Amino acid sequence: MHVLLPWVGLGFAALLLMVAPADVFGPADATMAGTVLVAPIRRRRGRPRKFDEPTRVVSLTLPESVIASLTNLHGDLGHAVTRLANKVGKRAPERKAAELVMFGRRATISVRPSRSLARRLAVELVPMPDGRALIAFDAPQTVAEFELRLHDALDDATLDHADREACEAMRLILRDARRSNDLALAMRNIIVVESRPAGRRKTAETA
Repeated sequence: MHVLLPWVGLGFAALLLMVAPADVFGPADATMAGTVLVAPIRRRRGRPRKFDEPTRVVSLTLPESVIASLTNLHGDLGHAVTRLANKVGKRAPERKAAELVMFGRRATISVRPSRSLARRLAVELVPMPDGRALIAFDAPQTVAEFELRLHDALDDATLDHADREACEAMRLILRDARRSNDLALAMRNIIVVESRPAGRRKTAETA
């Protein structure tokens, strides 16, 4: 089913300016601060505007279940999508380049996925459902060895800004944990299930 919806921009922002009367009208005209100047409004022909900002029509193909859910949220699909977009924009603050993910008394480091960072640090980045990634190692190494890799990466002038942010954030996490009397650092192995390349998949199925 094709549905026509107005284009919705994410990340709306509003700015309220509070100015002293004298700053706007000057000392002599400060008494005008309570005056509201209203320009005459011409009545526009046709349907009234649905939103108070520029819009455009886009065509979307949506499952019937999604359309039903949106209709339950608001009778007008455009308003329903806008309401969801506003909620998502408010609920999703920008994540740090590297941060701790808690699992009970334990925590692990999650980072933004980056192929260049994985190559530089000789690690595997295992994706998680929230778009972040966990750090996994092909070969055993100690926390001190990994910290040394981070320091070497930060000393490299060719390290790009995003990877530098991640390396610095990981370095600080490990440093603070190492210096803490309440925390301990330990390396653990994880199991990773990965898909086979197409060629190897056919050979395995034949065998």
